Amino acid sequence: MKPGSGTRAVCAVLAALALTVTACSAKDDDTKTPGGGENTGIKTGPGVTDTEIHIGELSDLSGPQAPLGKSVTNAQQLYFDQINAAGGICGRKVVMDVKDHAYDAQKARTAYTELSGKVIGISQLVGSAIVTQLQDDIERDGLLTLPQAWASTLLGKDFIQVTATTYDIEMINGFEYLARTTPLAAGDKVGHIYSDDEFGVNSALGVKYATQAAGVSVVEQKVKPTDQDMTAVVTALKSAGVKAIVISSGPRQVAPVMVGTEAAGLKVPVLSHSVGFHPQLLAVAAAPMEARLMIASPAPPVSSTDLPAVAKLSADYLAKFPGMPVDQGVISGYAAAGIFGEDLRAACAAGDLTREGVVAAHRKQTGMDVGLGLKLDFSSNSRPPSYQTFILKVDKSKPGGLVTVETAHEVPGVKAYVLPQAG
Repeated sequence: MKPGSGTRAVCAVLAALALTVTACSAKDDDTKTPGGGENTGIKTGPGVTDTEIHIGELSDLSGPQAPLGKSVTNAQQLYFDQINAAGGICGRKVVMDVKDHAYDAQKARTAYTELSGKVIGISQLVGSAIVTQLQDDIERDGLLTLPQAWASTLLGKDFIQVTATTYDIEMINGFEYLARTTPLAAGDKVGHIYSDDEFGVNSALGVKYATQAAGVSVVEQKVKPTDQDMTAVVTALKSAGVKAIVISSGPRQVAPVMVGTEAAGLKVPVLSHSVGFHPQLLAVAAAPMEARLMIASPAPPVSSTDLPAVAKLSADYLAKFPGMPVDQGVISGYAAAGIFGEDLRAACAAGDLTREGVVAAHRKQTGMDVGLGLKLDFSSNSRPPSYQTFILKVDKSKPGGLVTVETAHEVPGVKAYVLPQAG
């Protein structure tokens, strides 16, 4: 979210959405076990007390990905508040311990050090670069971590779980749609603006693969995640004569690119990841995004009326956070919380509410659906749980500013693409 969304058992998470979740019953508990667990036979470890389960949140609440971080954090708070109102998990209240790393590697390391000994796992870690910075520590500590980052270089880890389609796969699916629905021809040039971090570099691999398949060439423009002046980038792409543009960066780049290309007369189709779009962009009048911007997303838009779970989530979110934008980060954050919640329930049912028990329960999840129109398989750490991508377009009249153009799909043969993995 790039993005997303994926999750587990239909009945369990949709039950959570409807506030009918059944927690492990404390009435069956009559003895204490070593480690402080009240439930009979329940093993416990760091982050778990007789009354609480602590989950870590390492978010960007003040840096370049703050719009995403705030939405994800709020959505996860909504999820766990609903779970706690329904009795908690395993007779315990779920507590979120939130730290803001501001997309700064040193701040993230400090925050991780403060949290790692006190939580059972991490249900939110924003930023591919931040995940890469912390991955060795996470693996050493055995903390199940669900990043808001979908670089395929995060695959192959025992405890870091990409929760949706990876950025490169997302671009392969998304570019196929762009090439199929716009007047691109063999030999044309496509501009690719991407951030100089794990997100952008991983996305670039998918763009290269997809453009080669389409017989078009790529004009690359690398930017920093904090850059906002896109004048030189737009000028370079116009001079190159590109027929379309792909952006693998955040909203801070998408907005000025849309404004700049409009002003320069470079009114070509633009494809972005969902993490590059935020409803705040709709206020930029100089960038008519409805005509040119399309979004490759791991999840449906919050405006989806055919998915009851999404409609209920939007309503619940606005009730709890009035005035806050309901964007794709809301769906992505809620879904990730749902994954972690289901893992905790499964670990409780297995009698092992330790870090190891949660990870073991997680790997047994092979077909979870949180009402997003996807089934996710977490049994292997070497592949993403889904290869499917939604194609969205801008519609200012809809909640979140996006509507579905094409439902979840994968390009035929996309699994022939060789996924890079962390070394």
